[in-house]
Amino acid sequence: MIPYGKQDISQHDIDAVVEVLKSDFLTQGPQVPLFESKIMATTKANHAIAVNSATSALHLACLALGLSKGDVVWTSPISFVASANCALYCGADVDFVDIDPDTYNLSTNALENKLTHAKQNNLPLPNIVIPVHLCGQPCDMDKIHELSKTYSFAIIEDASHAIGGKYKSNPIGGCQFSDIAVFSFHPVKIITTAEGGVATTNNAKLAKRMALLRNHGITRDDKLMTEPTHGAWYYQQIELGFNYRMTEMQAALGISQLTKLFEFVNKRNKLAKRYNEKLRDFPLTLPEQTSDSYSTRHLYVIQLKLAEITLSHQQVFDALRQKNIGVNLHYIPIHLQPFYKNRGSKVGQFPNAENYYKRAISIPLFHQMTDEQQDSVIQALKDILL
Repeated sequence: MIPYGKQDISQHDIDAVVEVLKSDFLTQGPQVPLFESKIMATTKANHAIAVNSATSALHLACLALGLSKGDVVWTSPISFVASANCALYCGADVDFVDIDPDTYNLSTNALENKLTHAKQNNLPLPNIVIPVHLCGQPCDMDKIHELSKTYSFAIIEDASHAIGGKYKSNPIGGCQFSDIAVFSFHPVKIITTAEGGVATTNNAKLAKRMALLRNHGITRDDKLMTEPTHGAWYYQQIELGFNYRMTEMQAALGISQLTKLFEFVNKRNKLAKRYNEKLRDFPLTLPEQTSDSYSTRHLYVIQLKLAEITLSHQQVFDALRQKNIGVNLHYIPIHLQPFYKNRGSKVGQFPNAENYYKRAISIPLFHQMTDEQQDSVIQALKDILL
């Protein structure tokens, strides 16, 4: 089976992890701060807070921005559920903004219309908007940032798919148009730490709060304590935090993987270009690359032109699996999940997202993919569709 995504682990990566296993620190040692510094150098952000997952990073980002009961987050319905769940972890509510049918990202036109409607009808406005850079393609952050000035919402970029990409010549994660950006290092992402994530920001106050909350709300900083220190052993818990720490092994793997980041992104773009050339005459809608950005091509999502073929969406998906092509679907619209339906979401609320779901298939694309493997995917699509 040719997988839709796969980690690329070298001997150098293995050696880096083994070196940590032989060291004095398996957690809370020097590797995590070093990894954070490498992330800052890569993204040009002033601060980076490494954690055990991107989900944890999203949660901490919401908390750092003061999200709480009675507040509202707006995000895209086409994402993994964590992009919405992070609001609920804070006791806030969540709503969605339909996607752009061309980029599959949160539509800035839909966002502006929804904001205007909410204000005119005294409906809740968002405290935070979480645009999701689906497949590594950045959202229209300039427009979202302009809207944030008018409607006073904070911005968390869910850049889980997008490390190594650019928006208007700026590295994604540099937070030029957001308060916080979040990356994922799950094995199928651009680089991996096995599980793991990071939040970047240019705001020192937000960085300090996220760092505090990832470690149980515990501090050894005299300035934050309520009384003088009792000695070198002394610490205080000053807030209810979490154990969201990244391990030293994960950080060492991340440091090693970062040395290959742009090689990986370049390879993915070459593979995507080859797909574009080979599939252009198929009854498919191929993913677009906006002119002002550089996508990491985390996923290559095709959409079936169902009116031009005799098979259904499911039949094409199943036929590809039967030919050992490990296709997947990213994503089921969050508002159609039973949990969210039970909270009041309904079919028909976000038609672009729902139409996307009815036609989308993620076909294999990963760093080590060979031309032969890619040709097998293309031939399988040809056999099924043509």
